[in-house]
Amino acid sequence: MSDQRATSFGAQASAYDAGRPEYPVEAVEWMLARLPIGARRIADVGAGTGKLTRAVLATGLDEIVAVDPDARMLAALAGTTSAVPTVVGTAESLPLEDGSVDAVVMGQAWHWVDPVAASTEIGRVVRPAGTLGLIWNIRDEREEWVRALTGIMHSSPAENMVNGPTGPGIREPFDDVERRSWQWARPMSRAQLHTMVFSRSYLITAPERERIQIARDMDALFDELALDDAGTIDLPYVTTAYRATRRD
Repeated sequence: MSDQRATSFGAQASAYDAGRPEYPVEAVEWMLARLPIGARRIADVGAGTGKLTRAVLATGLDEIVAVDPDARMLAALAGTTSAVPTVVGTAESLPLEDGSVDAVVMGQAWHWVDPVAASTEIGRVVRPAGTLGLIWNIRDEREEWVRALTGIMHSSPAENMVNGPTGPGIREPFDDVERRSWQWARPMSRAQLHTMVFSRSYLITAPERERIQIARDMDALFDELALDDAGTIDLPYVTTAYRATRRD
């Protein structure tokens, strides 16, 4: 995956924050349920604008540091979650001390990393018996109109990883990998659907001609669905989370 796409989101940070769904709290609680008693300190890596950071805070875990390769995304996070410290870094090169956190979580981010190098580096900063938690919100394409929308906007690396046969490829020093999914729906207006679609890296970096054509094709689909400017439609999601434990 190109560095340009991986760090493209900062140019559309406000659209990303508005367009992307929140994470179900129960999924985040499950992801962190195997933490040792008394564990508190979490690193949200690939934190972006803080979608997952805020979900972790909602579980009652308030010692969290946000890490992202794009300073513009971290600036957006700081604007809404000012008490959380932020630092520029990547999963393969974390600006954190050895054994300094109880868990690393990543939302919509693991598909951007080298899983071998990231597993090793995250294992360096996570204490023994700590957790690596990965989570994605993926549109549920069992509905015909959602499949049509994906056909217009193109599938993403996240969808290909989560729905693919091999999974995220978590490596040593993590093991005991578990997976669980939750189904839910998000009411969205025509304008919100456009915002969600154009917050994706493929379209942020796409030529203007392609962006215009995709917008037209989306509007044609919404016309077929009789979704006018005042209405909403339920966009179904499947949230999939993984959790793994760092060996002693």
